Amino acid sequence: MENDTVRLLWGPPAKPTRGPKPALSLERIAAAGVEIADAEGLGAVSMQKVAGLLDYTKMSLYRYVPGKAELVALMVESAVGEPPEAGTPLDWREQLTAWAGYLTESFTRHPWLLDATVGPRVLGPRELTWLERVVAALDGHGLTGPERMDAAVLLAGHVRSIAEQSRATGPGGSPEAELLTILGTLVHRNAERYPALAAAITEEGGRDNALDFGLDRILDGLAALIARRTGTA
Repeated sequence: MENDTVRLLWGPPAKPTRGPKPALSLERIAAAGVEIADAEGLGAVSMQKVAGLLDYTKMSLYRYVPGKAELVALMVESAVGEPPEAGTPLDWREQLTAWAGYLTESFTRHPWLLDATVGPRVLGPRELTWLERVVAALDGHGLTGPERMDAAVLLAGHVRSIAEQSRATGPGGSPEAELLTILGTLVHRNAERYPALAAAITEEGGRDNALDFGLDRILDGLAALIARRTGTA
């Protein structure tokens, strides 16, 4: 339930009213869930499995966490980590570049976060801080509040897209290299039909850089908008 999730993420958590003195903590429970998800994926996480890893019964776990949805919310808050620090000496562009890099690292360490952070849901303090960093970095640069929020969504969407592709290729894989492997032979065999693709695949330089290329283009667009709004274009 949403109210339970808000209570668990934002606290203070309700203390069990019955049974022995609490021996578990939400932090330990979340860490156990993260351990399972990191090793086996989000689908492998269950109240029973987390309880077993902690050497407790499933029913004892329910004294702390109402169900799996709330458990996953706690896991996300534990695993997402902290965004880079805000403010000087970095300008807004440097701050957002660092932000995107940190978020990429979070998705790389915990690929299941891509599945656990989809759709409307209650955000915890750490997750909300990620949003705060982008909005704050763009404050005072001529953008409206909704535009600063949209910028955060756009940046997160780009990082998520590349992270999804990287996950599909497996550890150490390159989405662009995989695509070229699949398409290269077909394109070259049909170069007369696809001359632009054939030329692009053959050309050297700038490969395996989709994350940075897309990020730079997003930031270039924001810079152009900021310049127009502030009269510095």
